[in-house]
Amino acid sequence: MDISVIVPLYNEEESIGELYKWIERVMDEHHFSYEVIFISDGSTDRSWPIICELKQQSEHVHGIKFRRNYGKSPALYCGFAQAQGDVVITMDADLQDSPDEIPELYRMIKEDGYDLVSGYKQKRYDPLSKTLPTKLFNATARKVSGIKNLHDFNCGLKAYRRDVVKNIEVYGEMHRYIPYLAKNAGFDKIGEKVVQHQARKYGESKFMGWNRFVNGYLDLLTLWFLSTFGKKPMHVFGFLGSMVFFIGFIAAFIIGADKLWCLANGIPQRLVTDSPYFYIALTMMMIGTQLFLTGFIGDLISRSSQNRNDYQVEEKI
Repeated sequence: MDISVIVPLYNEEESIGELYKWIERVMDEHHFSYEVIFISDGSTDRSWPIICELKQQSEHVHGIKFRRNYGKSPALYCGFAQAQGDVVITMDADLQDSPDEIPELYRMIKEDGYDLVSGYKQKRYDPLSKTLPTKLFNATARKVSGIKNLHDFNCGLKAYRRDVVKNIEVYGEMHRYIPYLAKNAGFDKIGEKVVQHQARKYGESKFMGWNRFVNGYLDLLTLWFLSTFGKKPMHVFGFLGSMVFFIGFIAAFIIGADKLWCLANGIPQRLVTDSPYFYIALTMMMIGTQLFLTGFIGDLISRSSQNRNDYQVEEKI
C-alpha cells in the first residue's frame, strides 16, 4: 500500500464526509493505493455513524472509536499501530489541512529520502490568541530540540516513512513533538514543506491558544528530561544529590571545626546545636541523600510502565 492517511477527530460531523471525498479524489487522480483511518476520540456527535457510512461505501475507509476523549496523541498512537502504508500522512479533520498536499509530501518521502516531512502553515487564518502562542511555542521547541529547520512543530499535516511511526511512542500530549521523538529514535532526516492553511469551515477550534502553549511548554520540558536522562536518571539526581550533600557536609564540618578551634583557644562559644547554620547544613545533607536515592530508584524503574498506552477502544471497522 502506498499511503495511509490518519485523521484523528473530535466532534467533526460536518466535515468528515467532505474531507474523505477530497482525499479520495486526490488519491484516484494520482493512482495511489491507500487507506484512510478515522479515529473518533470520544466524539459525542454523529461523527462515528458517518464514519460507519463511509466504510460501507468504500473499502479504503477504516475507523477506531474511543469510549471517551483521550486526546490527539492516543488517537495518533492507535492510528500508527494500524497503518499499513509505506508513507503515513496525518491531517486534522476540520478541513484546514489540504489533501492536495499529499502527492508532494509522498514524493518528498519516497524520492528525496526524508524520514519525516512536517507542514508549515506560513500564512495562517487563526486568531491572534492562537497564532502568538504558536510562534512562542515553536521558537522554544526549535531551541530545545535542536531541529532548526522546522517552523511549525504542531502542524497536523505531516508525512512519515512507515518505519518512523512504528518505532516511536506517542503518548500523553506528545503529538506536538513527534519530530523530536523521531530524532531521538534515530530518524534525523527531517524536512519541511510550506502548505496551504484553509480557513476553518465548520464549528470552532477545540484548542485554546494560551492553554496549548502552557501545556506544550510543560510537555517539552518533560520530553527534554526523558530524552536526556530517561535512561540514566542517576546522572541528574545523583549529581544534584551529591552536590547538595557535599555542600551540607562542608558547612557542618566548618561549624564543627570553628567550635573546636574556639575550645582549644579558650574562647567562649555557644553550642553547635544553637546555631541555625547547623540545621541548614543537616537539612542539606538529608536532601542530598534523598536526591541520590531518588536517582538510584529511578535507574531501577527506568520508565517501565506497562500501561502507558492502554486505551479503551470500543469498536473497530
